Amino acid sequence: MTVDNILLFSLFIAVFALMIWGRFRYDLVAFAALIVAAVLGLVPTGEVFSGFGHPATVIVAIVLVISRGLVNSGAVNWISRVFVDSGRSLSRHIAFMAAIGAGLSAFMNNVAALALLMPVEISASAKAGRSPALSLMPLAFATILGGMVTLIGTPPNIIIAAYRGEALGEPFGMFSFAPVGLVCAIVGVAYVALIGWRLIPVGNSEKAPTANLRDIHGYVAELAIPAKSPIVGRLVGDLDDEAAEAGVVVLGLIRKGRRLPGGARREKILEDDILVVDGPVEAIDALVGSLKLEFPRRDSIKESGSSDLALLEVVVPRDSRLDGRSAGTVGLNRHTGVALLGVSRQGRRFRERVRQLQVRAGDVLLLIGPPDRLGEAANWLRALPLADRGLGVTQHGRAALAVSLFAAAVALASFGILYLPVALAAVVGLYVIFDIVPLRQVYDEVEWPVVILLGSMIPLGIALEQSGGTEVIAGGIVNLASGLPAWVILTVLMVVVMTLSDVLNNTATAVIGAPIAVDIAGRLGANPDPFLMAVAVASSCAFLTPIGHKNNTLILGPGGYAFGDYWRMGLPLELIIVAVGVPAILVFWPL
Repeated sequence: MTVDNILLFSLFIAVFALMIWGRFRYDLVAFAALIVAAVLGLVPTGEVFSGFGHPATVIVAIVLVISRGLVNSGAVNWISRVFVDSGRSLSRHIAFMAAIGAGLSAFMNNVAALALLMPVEISASAKAGRSPALSLMPLAFATILGGMVTLIGTPPNIIIAAYRGEALGEPFGMFSFAPVGLVCAIVGVAYVALIGWRLIPVGNSEKAPTANLRDIHGYVAELAIPAKSPIVGRLVGDLDDEAAEAGVVVLGLIRKGRRLPGGARREKILEDDILVVDGPVEAIDALVGSLKLEFPRRDSIKESGSSDLALLEVVVPRDSRLDGRSAGTVGLNRHTGVALLGVSRQGRRFRERVRQLQVRAGDVLLLIGPPDRLGEAANWLRALPLADRGLGVTQHGRAALAVSLFAAAVALASFGILYLPVALAAVVGLYVIFDIVPLRQVYDEVEWPVVILLGSMIPLGIALEQSGGTEVIAGGIVNLASGLPAWVILTVLMVVVMTLSDVLNNTATAVIGAPIAVDIAGRLGANPDPFLMAVAVASSCAFLTPIGHKNNTLILGPGGYAFGDYWRMGLPLELIIVAVGVPAILVFWPL
């Protein structure tokens, strides 16, 4: 290996380790690695920022905006209303929802598809009186599977297609992934609907009850104590009976911005103190009424002049504006006029002030503010409401227009009349002109952390390839399966990439895997397309952990899942994908 190889491998190992650790955001890790590579001369100066203009990066940014347009127009909500019936048996319900999720994911980003259907699923679970834990994981996995069917369904497909264009002169088309993707999706959806949901730990039914939507977990919340409250002058410890009757637990007292030591059990309550409690939102609301307490109202809420306050629950996805930060740090109240009332973290309690707590992906937040501001606040945070409402106002009557514009762009790109990024960009422009997506939402819907990740990782991947690093990895895989048939090496590649995708971002895995696939094919004198297709499938199939795919992270809090719950249903699914994916690739993309 050359010095450049050693430096690049060391840099990639450091990037992988930091991403797995999760202490720092993956986009910052990738960008820092790009800068380090540029300083060391591993990436030529003129190519350092070339990844930000790469077709894969552009398409990923545009697809989420188009997804927002389909949601705003009411097209997807109409599909959900028509097909979702909470009266079906659980197995049939999961089959229907999984099929809808997979179908939507084929034509819109799979993260956006889950973001749309998750509130619908939670509501359906509540009406049926069952835990959302039994159905959210199958839905998330189905949206991941459906994304593999088309070019725009998932970022790895976009990356693989663009790389094929650079390496072989012609990219994969819109439906090049469909034959293999459909086989994997159909078999995978059948598995999650018939068998997979039965492997989810039964305990989750108790961890995430849904008799009421707002009873997912107890919230740690703060309640203001005005002068009129009857508890002024009483000891904190004396509130146990009233709290128990309401269904909450008193955790402590905050005075002059400071949490008093312990539980402040023997502390006398004063006017303007803040009571810290833990319980379901309805129980907290009942306590506010019985003890004449108040929800804290920040300055922006007071200035709004509205006495009408509402509550909204949202789940924090990875790369939300709040992920890894506190409400006070991001200026939630200052920017949106909405305040953070409580945080639910899988039943855990904490001593930090609610506004000062570092929020994590998977947390469920309870927001309070004027009803007309809550949706905008969720949109600004890039968080997902856990109620049957969208982040924007549905524009009834625009569904046909939105779908027609999108379908026309897909058709023009499929027949080679228009370059796909140009066709999709034109759709975004028309959505803005027809006010299907307001201009302010265009920038909000672009997933900037993924853009930074791709823009940073693509030049690093190119540098690894040009330095001969991918030849080293490809040689290792070929040597590992030395003397065995090419299809065995294809299987080994698929397993290696799939394992990486379980612990890394799937876009990063695709960026690294694509050149390795072409190099292996060159060593074997085989067609590179089946190896590229294997990387595309494997990069998308991250079912073992909540960090392998953003859809897995989104359901962590609402489903009440633990880190180790995913592999029970996910490991058989990954084995099934390998078992059906390899033969499908060999049939449709012969070696």
